[in-house]
Order: sequence, then C-alpha cells, then structure tokens
Amino acid sequence: MSPCPIPLTFTPVNTQDNNSVNNPVTFAVLGYGHIGKRHAASISAHPGATLHAIADIAPVEFVTQSDSEMPSIFDSLESMLASSESSSVELPEVVCVCTPNGLHAQHCVAILKSGCHVVLEKPIALSLSDARLISEVSSSSGKHVFCVMQNRFAPPSVWLKGLVDAGDLGEIYQVHIQCFWNRDDSYYAASNWRGTLALDGGPLFTQFSHFIDVMYWIFGGIKSPRAIFHNQSHLHNTEFEDSGSISFDFKRQGFGTFTFSTALDRSNFESSLTLIAEKGTIRIGGQYMNEVVHCDVQGYELPTLPTAEPPNDYGSYIGSASNHHHVMSNVVDVLRRGATLATPISEGVDVVEIIESMYASAPRPL
Repeated sequence: MSPCPIPLTFTPVNTQDNNSVNNPVTFAVLGYGHIGKRHAASISAHPGATLHAIADIAPVEFVTQSDSEMPSIFDSLESMLASSESSSVELPEVVCVCTPNGLHAQHCVAILKSGCHVVLEKPIALSLSDARLISEVSSSSGKHVFCVMQNRFAPPSVWLKGLVDAGDLGEIYQVHIQCFWNRDDSYYAASNWRGTLALDGGPLFTQFSHFIDVMYWIFGGIKSPRAIFHNQSHLHNTEFEDSGSISFDFKRQGFGTFTFSTALDRSNFESSLTLIAEKGTIRIGGQYMNEVVHCDVQGYELPTLPTAEPPNDYGSYIGSASNHHHVMSNVVDVLRRGATLATPISEGVDVVEIIESMYASAPRPL
C-alpha cells in the first residue's frame, strides 16, 4: 500500500469559472448571530457569490466597504419574502437559515415554498418528522437544501473516508468518539433559546452533531443504541444533559461509542476518533478532530495532509473548524456548474434519525 493524495470533494474558491463570477449566486442570511455572520463572511469572500439580504428580528449592524456592497436589511423572514411581491426587488436564489435549532424546519419549509434554495445550519431539525418534512418539501418544490455538514471537509475526515471506502483497513472492528468541551454560564446566558429543549435540543444536536455526521458519513448508520445521560454542571440553566455516553452497533460492521460532555472547566479539551480495524489502528485527535495523531496500518505510509482550518472563535467560546466556505463553494458549483451536492438533505435526515435514536435510548435529566 502506497501513499495517495487526498481526494478533495470541493472546488477551492479561487478557481471559479467566468460563469459563476459574471453571474454570481445571490444569497440571503436569515439570523445574523455568530453563525449568521460566519455565513455572511463566507459568501462575501466568494467570487461567485453575492450577499443580497440579511433578515433578523434584532437590529443588524453590517459593515461594508461601499454602499454598492450593502445588502438589504429586513426585520423578519416574512418581510424579506414579501419584498419581491411589493417591489422590484428579486428574491435571492439561496437563503442561509442560521436561526435557533427549533426554528430550522419551519423557516426552511417557508423558504423552499417561496422558490429559494436553502443552506441549512446544523441540526437541520430537532425531530425526525420535521427533518422528513423538509426533505419532502425540497422534493416537491424542486429546490435544493444544502446541509451544513462542514466537518466532512476537514482533511483528516476526507482522508479517513478514503481509506475506509477503499477497504484498505479491512474489517472495521470498533469506532470510539470522544467530545469533551466547555460551555459555561456565559454561553447559556447570551441567548434565551440556548439550554431549552424546544429551541436548543441538547449537546448532540447543538455542539456535537457535526461529529455524529462525520461518523455516519464514514461508517454508516447505527442500530441498538444504549445510552446514559447526566447533567453535571448545568442544572441551573439547561433543560437537558451536559454529558453522556452511547454505545451502539454499526449497521455495516463493528460497534462503537460516542462519549461527550460540555461540563469541562474553562476550555474545550478534545474531539477525537479512535478506529480499531483488521489491518491497523488510527486516532484522529486535537480539540476539533483536526489532526491525525496515530496511524499504524499494515503496509501504509501516512501522506502529508492539507492543514486543517482553524476553529470558529466566537470570543467567549470556541466552535468547530471554519469550513463554511467549502459549503458555499459547493452551492455555487451546483447552481452554476452542475456539480454534485456534497451534503444532501437525505443524509441530514439520517443524522437527525441517529441523534433521535440516541436520545430515545435512555432517560434524559430534566
């Protein structure tokens, strides 16, 4: 077995053809909080995209270099969608949904029915029924839903999926994921939706769905989850657990565990994946599953991987890697160049089904 290059599944933003540059995809951002600003920045940086509008119930402060770059500002989704009926303003082609988790489904459905494509932040919904509804409306409207599954673009994830898909590791025996983060009182005090079952949903939806998605993307679905949940340091400000551990079997082969916590003192510690396979052992570690820390595979030499993107820094806390620009690049490629959608709604539905099954497998502390 010899070293092989990383099979990138996206087009770098500086290689767009003239079609996308001369006819940029128009975007709007719904919800201009931390993640909405990240979407806006990724759109503005892409030569094949333009930020058409921003909608938020809170006042929006948007800084731009010139008036010609200033997006239209709306105080609600409804006012933005109605603007095309009452004026000559055209709807954007794509709306990024960056609102609280529990509002994703209703906002996404309304946007799809209005005739726009959607970039949908994680989690796509807080229930399997809502996730399936989004998929059904996407199909009936003929509009795409681009799920934000940004950790799929991380170099270690792309590399590991290539090894597994090629069968280079032989039979997969075990996969163990650990995500140990800090979310302190200031995090939950910053927004009244955080910590609620109705709008937040819990750590598996809000903090760790990206890592569940990577697990699903590489190893497939799960069955027979068995969990234990605890609320160790957030009893006063959340309606759910801050820690837990789930064991399960993969539908394809092997078994796994997913252990998590947001109860760590002061800072994030790690997000890691340990793989035990017939032909070797691999561990991807770092705070955000962003580096290969162990690779011992029969007859294999670890190639030099591209440098992982830095994490999203929100000031008071740190999120996952900053890979939103790859999502926006895929949107442009799909709409202007006929590329394949990298993160389809069907797979977003599968991830919600996994999380829902994990939560249904044990009592949650309320």
